[in-house]
Amino acid sequence: MSGALVMLMPFIWMLLTSFKAPDEIFSSELRFLPENWYILENYTEAVTRTPLLQFLLNGVIVTIAIFLCQIAVAVPAAYAMAKLRFRGRKLMFAAVLLCLLIPPHAVAIPWYLLMYQFGWLDTYMALVAPFSISVFGIFLMRQFFMTVPNDLIHAARMDGFSELAIVWRVMLPTAMPALVSFGIFSIVAHWNDYFWPLIVLNSPDYYTPPLGLVSFRNDDTGNDYGPLMAAATIVITPLVVAFLLAQKRFIEGITLSGMK
Repeated sequence: MSGALVMLMPFIWMLLTSFKAPDEIFSSELRFLPENWYILENYTEAVTRTPLLQFLLNGVIVTIAIFLCQIAVAVPAAYAMAKLRFRGRKLMFAAVLLCLLIPPHAVAIPWYLLMYQFGWLDTYMALVAPFSISVFGIFLMRQFFMTVPNDLIHAARMDGFSELAIVWRVMLPTAMPALVSFGIFSIVAHWNDYFWPLIVLNSPDYYTPPLGLVSFRNDDTGNDYGPLMAAATIVITPLVVAFLLAQKRFIEGITLSGMK
């Protein structure tokens, strides 16, 4: 319980700061609860000073597009490496494990040059395309598919299912816990991504939520912490709600994916 409280303390402090007036935020006296509640003012300014709702919509579009692309690649690839027998299967899986060791920042420059050559800078494509393939997703789904009995696949083949039909009509529904687990990882990572959108975007029309929060920084007067914390609370709320709704499936997916 105490460990959970320590982990939650920054979020609790962020929430309480979003309730305070500016003079209380910069007060030398430490207080958890505000004397004068400043909720309406901070949250109204957070929504009206910048097009925060547009930033949230951009974040939804980008994270969902990335996730769907990743699933379209990860599920068939994972099925092939888990259940099909072909030459080079182990080498391919070793390549997947090797790619897990490469941080995204290490390939940022080649990605940027590729986006420039395609003319995709400052578009949704620049945000989605580099992350459309997830080696972590392939690894996680492959580990889950290893736990699926081969008899289920043999029965599907006897019923006349093609390999693609087995992937999408048999394996995908079976792998729903792993799919939810991967979805949480993917959406949280790309919803909170600040580095890559900062490089490829110039127009505020395509800003994602983390870039939108930078709008509350003022080089002359400093950060406006009340509206900033209010905007940050709004930004992380969808992630918290999504995790709370999917936490049972998330735990199942992580647990079952490590059985083999």
